[in-house]
Amino acid sequence: MAHFAELDSSNEVIQVIVISNEDVDANGGDYSSEAETFVSNLIPYSEHGVAWKQTSYNGNRRKQYAGIGLTYNAAKDKFILPQPHPSWSLDSDDDWQAPVTYPNVNEVSSNPVQILWDEDNQKWLGKTYTGDNLQTETDYEWDASSLSWSEV
Repeated sequence: MAHFAELDSSNEVIQVIVISNEDVDANGGDYSSEAETFVSNLIPYSEHGVAWKQTSYNGNRRKQYAGIGLTYNAAKDKFILPQPHPSWSLDSDDDWQAPVTYPNVNEVSSNPVQILWDEDNQKWLGKTYTGDNLQTETDYEWDASSLSWSEV
């Protein structure tokens, strides 16, 4: 089955549909403008829809599967995830990166750390939970220079 993403005027994905491979093959083939035109003639645009773009369910083409909320970048011919925070930027692989490197230590004293980004202070924070019902919470701050967590 072939998957097509409906885009709005900002190139944001608003829905994804499935079309038979036979119909795509008979109408220009995979990732062709003819197949996109075929889909637009077959399936009317929704209220805010303006275009259809084929997407790969397993991410073989156009970077990744086009889920709702992703944006199609026509210049790169890729579907890009939404920017998680204003300070984050796209790297050379078109993945969002924080201005501070993600912690490479995911546990403190053998306890798993829940890692969260603090946009206001531009740093990674961590929380661990211990106790019989995970009721004891400890907060940590990531120190990128020493590559370690420190208790807050």
